[in-house]
Amino acid sequence: MASYKLFLKSGHPPTLLAAFLYFDFSFAIWVLNGAMGPFITEAFRLSPAQTGLMIAVPTMAGALMRFPLGVISQYIGRKNAAIVEMSAIIIALLYGFFFVHTFHNVLAMGVLLGMAGASFGVALSLGSGWFPREHKGLAMGIAGAGNSGTALAALFAPRLAMHFGWQHVYGFAACMMLLPLSTMIFFAKEPPDIEHQTLAGHLKCLVEKDGWYFNLVYIITFGGFIGLATFLPTFYVSQFHMTKVQAGTYTVFATLTGSLTRVIGGWFADRIGGITTLSVVFLIAIAGLFGLTTAPSLTITTAFFMLCFAALGAGNGATFQMVPLRWPLTTAVAGGMIGEIGALGGSILPLALSQSKQHTGSYAIGFTCYAGLAFAILLMLRLVSRSWIKTWVGPGGRARIVTPVHSLQEAATFAAD
Repeated sequence: MASYKLFLKSGHPPTLLAAFLYFDFSFAIWVLNGAMGPFITEAFRLSPAQTGLMIAVPTMAGALMRFPLGVISQYIGRKNAAIVEMSAIIIALLYGFFFVHTFHNVLAMGVLLGMAGASFGVALSLGSGWFPREHKGLAMGIAGAGNSGTALAALFAPRLAMHFGWQHVYGFAACMMLLPLSTMIFFAKEPPDIEHQTLAGHLKCLVEKDGWYFNLVYIITFGGFIGLATFLPTFYVSQFHMTKVQAGTYTVFATLTGSLTRVIGGWFADRIGGITTLSVVFLIAIAGLFGLTTAPSLTITTAFFMLCFAALGAGNGATFQMVPLRWPLTTAVAGGMIGEIGALGGSILPLALSQSKQHTGSYAIGFTCYAGLAFAILLMLRLVSRSWIKTWVGPGGRARIVTPVHSLQEAATFAAD
């Protein structure tokens, strides 16, 4: 309890709360089409491949928008960027409420929903910006727990769609976005951890090898999380022939696990290191993915999904414990880039699973291929982390405790490198 009070005193809790709500509601909007996937599939009689595309479009669009928003936030401020984005999301949802009536409209709406997915880098940088290095992992874990928005969407969207029609869900969502928007306006404060650089300086992380190593890791941890979260309602309806509302309920059980463990992953990464934490959760996730290829019942399948989500959620927290350590002055930009590529990875799993189902009648090949990709990236992590420990991070991926003067010098060194 004392350490938690110390954590709260070391930063600005109202801003952390605003960042959490911003990310939580944005995440719910981002996966809205996935949560309503069975309704949309039935309405337009979509094939498995078309359903996979419909679910993947918001993920891909959100990924492409993340990095530009991260760059913009460096110039207008993260709080202002969040306010602008949430205002645009509300307008997009009103478009969905009034004008989405065909499958092509749904695909177009998916692109607009992608704006909500762009919130990632800004939300985490805003929430953790007031906290010192030794508490960055926990602060980012709390802000990043906003991916519990997947559970909100899975819980409420099917029920609202059943009673009012799935198009009306966009209207309800537009009203709900007013809560995080007002919280951001009245309670958040722009963090002081910003040093303006040239655009070239911000973009430099795009060509750094470390950035692309982080990208690959996040393709599995976050890409796997968002990919499974958006596809799960469709999977449950197709595989176990349950009702759409039941599918949403089971999706909540699985996705909420991953949202909670994101905080735990950040907490463990602060203490034993992000590299060590990632190594463990990768092995757990791989085991869970292989388990899904042969799971014989609904109960066992859900248990394996919960195991996967728990590992992937903790992996998300562990990854972003290390991002501000590697890029202390451009955390929002680096986080936006890593989140962008990771979110693009989120489109891999729905497409792979839908193609596997359409061509083989089973999802097993899709799960197996993703597990193989995860294992290859785990091996890469273990190899490249040897050089990280020698340069910018402590043993196992823990933060190096340095004096304020040395901390400033270290940050300037990485900005110049």
